[in-house]
Amino acid sequence: MIVDEKRPVTLVGGADVTEITLSRARALAPVVVAADGGADAALINHTIPQAVIGDFDSLSDWARGQLPDCALHPIPDQDSTDFDKCLRNIRAPLIIGVGFSGARLDHQLAAYNTLVRHPHRRCILLGTEELVFLAPPELRMDVPKDCAVSLFPFGAVEGQSDGLKYPIGGVNFAPDGRVGTSNHATGPISLSVTAPKMLVILPQTMLEIASAALMNTRSDWSLG
Repeated sequence: MIVDEKRPVTLVGGADVTEITLSRARALAPVVVAADGGADAALINHTIPQAVIGDFDSLSDWARGQLPDCALHPIPDQDSTDFDKCLRNIRAPLIIGVGFSGARLDHQLAAYNTLVRHPHRRCILLGTEELVFLAPPELRMDVPKDCAVSLFPFGAVEGQSDGLKYPIGGVNFAPDGRVGTSNHATGPISLSVTAPKMLVILPQTMLEIASAALMNTRSDWSLG
């Protein structure tokens, strides 16, 4: 394990990162790690990452020169993304990823795929408009009434809900079948799902609420 932290971690990717977004993530997750070229984005925004993990095909010479060798952790694996390499090698109670959405749709979809393939990591991907995370087995969030709540399955999954305008009980979700986008909260919501396959999509303004919910839930997907 490259990074083993008891505090939440902000993980910086190589897509667009603003100082405001980075500061907001760091307020909740003070330890900063970069995924490859995300080190450039962190340094440009006046933040020095504790570690840089990736295949280093996008890390600039300038960024490399700003960091000590002990902070650089190259993984020369071309069969996985830098985000995947990071989730495999960061252990923390919560990871908030910035700079993983908005630049390229294929990279964004690959990041969502990685969330599903590492269900034992609690990770929120924060974008400019929305945030995305993998639903744990059970979750309660104190979102306000009328908050947009979308559920998108990355595999076959069922669930139960309370506090959604359109309850999900009895629905068989699948990426090539029924999905749960454009739902809304009627107040605080409770969700339970049968498999680590359901992505939760909320407005980015719900970051603090989503982070608290994931940190406080006791249910988790096992490594097995």
